[in-house]
Amino acid sequence: MTIAVRSFAKINLGLYIGAARADGYHDLRTVYQTIALHDVIRVSVGRGSGIEILCKNKDPRVPLDSSNTCYRIAERVLDELGAKGQVTVEIEKRLPVQGGLGAASSNAVATLVALERALKKKLSGPARLRIAAEIGSDLPLFLVGGTALGVGRGEEVYPLPDLPSVAMVVVTPEVGVSTPRAFADWDARVESGAELRSAGQPRAAVPTRQQLTRPGASDRLFEVGCVLSAWLSGSPNTGAPAKGGSRAGSLLLDLVRTGIENDFEKVVFPQYPELRDIKGALERAGSRYTSLSGSGSTLYGLFRSLADAAKAASRLRKQGLKAVATSTLTRQQYWKKSLVVSR
Repeated sequence: MTIAVRSFAKINLGLYIGAARADGYHDLRTVYQTIALHDVIRVSVGRGSGIEILCKNKDPRVPLDSSNTCYRIAERVLDELGAKGQVTVEIEKRLPVQGGLGAASSNAVATLVALERALKKKLSGPARLRIAAEIGSDLPLFLVGGTALGVGRGEEVYPLPDLPSVAMVVVTPEVGVSTPRAFADWDARVESGAELRSAGQPRAAVPTRQQLTRPGASDRLFEVGCVLSAWLSGSPNTGAPAKGGSRAGSLLLDLVRTGIENDFEKVVFPQYPELRDIKGALERAGSRYTSLSGSGSTLYGLFRSLADAAKAASRLRKQGLKAVATSTLTRQQYWKKSLVVSR
């Protein structure tokens, strides 16, 4: 039996990088949002043993060995359930590799869901989340779907009030951005004092390499938390609607008004100026809010309607950009559309 599952992408509505941690990761604050673009994962279980990873598109950047997140999570699921069999995972790539859309993480969670169905056994909710967090930072998001707050290194996720479906345009450049390299460039920026000075702190506040918690880093994430808290509570300074207005329909616009940004843009754009140019092209095409997703290289723009998004995507394609109109997915839409595509 082969189980096929849609593996949806995500974007980041703001991403703030905090202090380096003892485990080598960084504290983060971000709002995750699942979107309708997806890969397809097909899982089958037969007689024998072992795990085989196939890539239908034969993208050389997709590992087919034990380093693949789908392989790693399949191995963990089999062990956790005490199950045996020859597992074959076929990845039909539609999402970009190293694009900032969480494709590898989403693929892994789709593999987990499909493998449970193929085995006719199911992990407990806590076991799912534990295994996902151990495999990678973005994975737990895809066990939630919709709109979620990400903290810690991004693996701690908390469902937020679901934002309504919003039209958007996604641009996927050919260039791939390495997340480890982007974090290293961020650390170099902080070490040089550029980030602290941009936040209004004097050069004397710049930390040494021996300091784990950089001055201002924790305070900055606290401030971000206050902004998000105000947004969620409908505080007047977030642009909440007047009495009688639709709170659900204005949440996204409220969030944009808080001035959210993606810290990675400060280090990725200097390395890849063409990405900054694409952001400008999205803004000129009418985007209400434009941002890099994750560490990139994908950029997205939010639009008032699907018609506006389609028009903008067409305009951008004429400029030689790989642009597609799509929409965000609510939590209910995410799970309804993620479930079995075919057997």
